[in-house]
Amino acid sequence: MEKTQNTRTSRRFALDVRRAFEHFFHNQSTAGIILMVCAVVAMLFANVPALHHISEIWHTQVGVFFGSFGLEMSLLHWVNDGLMAIFFFVVGLEIKREMMVGELRSFRRAALPIFAAVGGMIVPALIYAYFNMGTEMASGWGIPMATDIAFALGVLSLLGNRVPLGLKVFLTALAIVDDLGAIIVLAIFYPSHALHLDFLLYAAIVVALLVAFNRSRLRHPLYYLLPGLVLWYFVYRSGIHATIAGVILAMTIPAKTTINEIRFNVRMRYFLQRFRATCTGEVNVLADPEQQLLLHRMERKIRGISPLMHRFESALHPWVNFFIMPVFALANAGVLMDGSVIASGNFPSLVPGIFFGLLIGKPVGIFLLSLIAVKLRFADLPAGTSWRQVFAIGMIGGIGFTMSIFVDNLAFTNLVFVDLGKATILITSVVSAVLGLIVVWLTSRKKMQTIDK
Repeated sequence: MEKTQNTRTSRRFALDVRRAFEHFFHNQSTAGIILMVCAVVAMLFANVPALHHISEIWHTQVGVFFGSFGLEMSLLHWVNDGLMAIFFFVVGLEIKREMMVGELRSFRRAALPIFAAVGGMIVPALIYAYFNMGTEMASGWGIPMATDIAFALGVLSLLGNRVPLGLKVFLTALAIVDDLGAIIVLAIFYPSHALHLDFLLYAAIVVALLVAFNRSRLRHPLYYLLPGLVLWYFVYRSGIHATIAGVILAMTIPAKTTINEIRFNVRMRYFLQRFRATCTGEVNVLADPEQQLLLHRMERKIRGISPLMHRFESALHPWVNFFIMPVFALANAGVLMDGSVIASGNFPSLVPGIFFGLLIGKPVGIFLLSLIAVKLRFADLPAGTSWRQVFAIGMIGGIGFTMSIFVDNLAFTNLVFVDLGKATILITSVVSAVLGLIVVWLTSRKKMQTIDK
C-alpha cells in the first residue's frame, strides 16, 4: 500500500514539474525575459576584459561546401543572414495568417492597427531625421521605426488579466503591420550590397515554381523547404538582404486545406470511444499499445487537414523564441561601452535621434494616427480600452530591440556608429518597457476600480 502511494506521489510530482516547464515555455513573457538576459550576457562578454575573448567567436569564418560550390561567412553573418531568415519566415507566416483569418482580414478590422503602425513608423523616422539630416548618420532613419513584437507582448503579458483583451489584440496586430513595414524598408532602402539582376531573375523563377506547387495543392514540407534554400541563396547573392527570402517563401506556403467534416467527425468520435474504453481512470504514463496506436491515428488525421502554414508556424515558433532570437541577441548586443563618451556627455546626433524616436515618436505617432482613424470613422477603439491606454501601448511599442538592432547593422559602415546605435537601442528599449508598463498599469488599474464601484 505504501509503495503504491509513493508511486502515485512521484507521478504527481513528475506531472507538476512537466506542467511547470510547459507553462514556462508557453508564457508570452518568457521569450522577452530570455532575450533580455542574453543581451545582458552579451554586454558582459564585450565589456569584461576576462570574458572579451568569448565575443570573438562571432568573427570565426564558417563555410558550407558541396563540390565546386562554396559559401563562407563569419558566424555573425550566418546568424544575421541565415538564422534571421527563419525569423522573418515566421514573421511572414504571421502576417499572412492575420491577413487571411485575423485582425487584418478586412479594412474595417485592419484600419486601426494599420494607421497606428504607420504613425509609429513615420513620426520616429521624422524625429531621427530632424537630429541627423545632412550628417553621415542620416541613413539610420529606419532604426527607430521598428517594434519588437515578442518583447513588447512579453512585457505586456506581465500585467496579466489587468490588460483588456482588445488592447493585447491591438498591440499584436499593430506589431505585425509594423514588421511588414520594416520588411519593406529593409528590401528597398537597405540592400546588403549592389543589386545583381541575374540573381533576382533566378529568385523570381524559384518563386514561380513555389507558387506552382501551391496551386497544384502540394502539401509536403520538402516541396517548399528545398526550393526555399535555393531562393535564400539567390536573394543573398542578388544584393537584397537575404532575410527577405524568408518572407517571400512564407507568402507561397499553402494556407488552406479541404476537409469532409462529417467523415472527420465520425472518425474522430470512433477513435475517442475506443480510447475511452481502454482508460483506467488514473493519471498515468501512456503505455497502453492500443491507446498509443489510437493517438497516432488521430494525430495523422489532424495533420492531414491542418494547413501547412499552421504546421510550419507552430513548429518554428519555439525555435524562434528560444533559440534564434537569443542567439541573435548574444551575437549583436555585445556593445563595448565607451566610458569617455558617456562622461563627456557629447553624444553624436544619432543617440537623441534613436532615443527620442523610439521613446517619444512611437507613442505620439501611434496615438495621433489612431485618433485620426477613429475620428474619420475608418475604425473603432478596441472594446474596453481608452485613449490613455492607446498612448501607453505606444510607449511599449518603443521597444525596438531585435528589429532596430537588425536595421542598425545595415544602416552604417562605421562600426563606432553601429555600436553606439545598439547601445542606444538597448537603453531606450528598457526605458520604454518600464515606463510603458507603469502607464498601462496605472490606466488599467483606474479602469478596474471604476468597474468595481
